[in-house]
Amino acid sequence: MVVKSELKLIKSLQQKKCRIEHGLFVIEGKKTLEEVVKSQMRPYKLFAVDPSNLDIGGHEVTQVGARELSQMSSLKNPNGYLGVFYIPEKVEKIASDWVLVLDGVQDPGNLGTIIRLCDWFGINDIVCSNDTVDCYNPKVLQATMGSITRVNIQYRSLSTFLGSTELPIYGTFMDGDNVNTTTLPKKGIMIMGNEGKGVSNTVAELCSVRLAIPQFGEKTTESLNVASATAILLHEIRK
Repeated sequence: MVVKSELKLIKSLQQKKCRIEHGLFVIEGKKTLEEVVKSQMRPYKLFAVDPSNLDIGGHEVTQVGARELSQMSSLKNPNGYLGVFYIPEKVEKIASDWVLVLDGVQDPGNLGTIIRLCDWFGINDIVCSNDTVDCYNPKVLQATMGSITRVNIQYRSLSTFLGSTELPIYGTFMDGDNVNTTTLPKKGIMIMGNEGKGVSNTVAELCSVRLAIPQFGEKTTESLNVASATAILLHEIRK
């Protein structure tokens, strides 16, 4: 049986301030939990309705009832597996490859999908503005499907980061150069903006090149979803 104080702690981790205070975050789902446990992220405590169905090596798992798990979960229909993990220490080093920069991305599903896309295309580093949604938000983690363990995510002042880099800086805009006809280097920085406002004016001023994804359909569609646009641009980077 899980004590009341522990239930309260785990439930509180749905809030960013509590995740920061305790240095913990929550993962849900059998497949994702197994993947995260096998990574370098350290588990604080693991719970399952059926522990025998988990492939997580020698890690201890606390068996709980469906009612207890629902009290911890952020899901309407919990799937029987939940883990609490320590938030990893920040890694300031940037790999010598392409870096994806996110300027004010707010939707958890978008961020989670973008993290998964970076994992797919071999982009090791994401640098987020301080007002981008927290990567340890439960909805973000659910959308990453375990890719959170393979991508280095940092939160920084973008003005400071971009002002100190020697890499070429590419921003994404509606009126930019056609990405299909632009020759991209082997390494650089690609900036994706906020879902509604795009790249902020301060960050836009630091861009070396303005890129756009050409539109072939009717002009009734205002813009692409930021995660969809990221997929297209990462594909262009790796062509």
